[in-house]
Amino acid sequence: MRIVDVCAFYSPDGGGVKTYIDRKMAAGPAAGHEIVIVAPGETTRVEERGPGARIVYLEQPRFPLDRKYHYFRDENALHATLDALQPDIVEASSPWRSARLVGEWRGAAPRVLIMHADPLSAYAYRWFGKVASRDTIDRQFGWFWRHLLRLDKQFIATVTAGQSLTDRLIEGGMTNVITNPMGVADPIFSPTHRDEGLRARLLERCALPDTATLLIAAGRHAPEKRWPMVIEAVTAAGANAPVGLVLAGDGRDRAKIVRAAADNPHIHLASSITDRLELARLFASGDALIHGCEAETFCMVASEARASGLYLIGPDGGGAADQARESGGLTYVSGDPASATEAITAFLGSDRAALHRTAVANAVHVRTMDSHFKDLFQYYEALVGSIRRAA
Repeated sequence: MRIVDVCAFYSPDGGGVKTYIDRKMAAGPAAGHEIVIVAPGETTRVEERGPGARIVYLEQPRFPLDRKYHYFRDENALHATLDALQPDIVEASSPWRSARLVGEWRGAAPRVLIMHADPLSAYAYRWFGKVASRDTIDRQFGWFWRHLLRLDKQFIATVTAGQSLTDRLIEGGMTNVITNPMGVADPIFSPTHRDEGLRARLLERCALPDTATLLIAAGRHAPEKRWPMVIEAVTAAGANAPVGLVLAGDGRDRAKIVRAAADNPHIHLASSITDRLELARLFASGDALIHGCEAETFCMVASEARASGLYLIGPDGGGAADQARESGGLTYVSGDPASATEAITAFLGSDRAALHRTAVANAVHVRTMDSHFKDLFQYYEALVGSIRRAA
């Protein structure tokens, strides 16, 4: 099959979408499929990625809110590109304008919407959740639900990476939503990388002895990650037991996070970790991962932590909640620092040695990205096959 992914938020400069797309361009040809990524860019050009994989960039304007991205504005250019490619399957990997453009394309190939983002959780629920119920917020953002329901009629299926998002889309009226969780892309994540010396050094940076508890957090410094709330919860829990937090990451909210951590010497803010082995050693050497974002569709950080044998503490919504529940971890009320404090306190009072042994034993069963793509391509094969038989 020729699978064409209209990917509005692919950037050569990196990010989670790039990681996913790069993996897909390796997995597709290995399974006998051709992968073509259509992305907005600085100029119109084709980037070959080896046999059976390429990126077709279309010259499009820069995205005003993040200058490292561009956005699809020229509908005719996108439609002409799809006409020329003659795909067997077309994916739209963003629920915004690009999905509408793909839905309005007149080609015969079936279309699949890939929900790599959860805008309502990332923005609307986070902004207004303290003053209004989710039902009320959904009514106020009815325009977005109407947009999704239009896409539901134009696309043969919507694929999510987590059951929480699938359930919410179905509750909102979408009719053919399929859950296909992603997975760990790099086999380097393993409990074998646990380093007690590293753990002791990290706790020393948190001004604590090696008998204290070490919590790990990692992710962009962005509002939806809720790091100030996590810091508040860790600080409150630390009033009754020695606990340190190492938060690895960077981003536009760094100054706000530095201010939030300024009064707690037991919190160490580390820079982003690009070395995968270094990140694997960090995860394997902690006592638990603490996550703050309920807007994750899958939560790759939690998956990599699980593969490293790390216990999970996360919010009760989104991909982080799916990962915590599946692994027997703890959840707290999303966005609620008091509830997060209670979850951390419960972990501190538990038999952590037993929890660690269980987490290490379960690490080998964590889903991989290869399984994700295997299931995705098998679904496409069955879908195209049934359409061809019907024709």
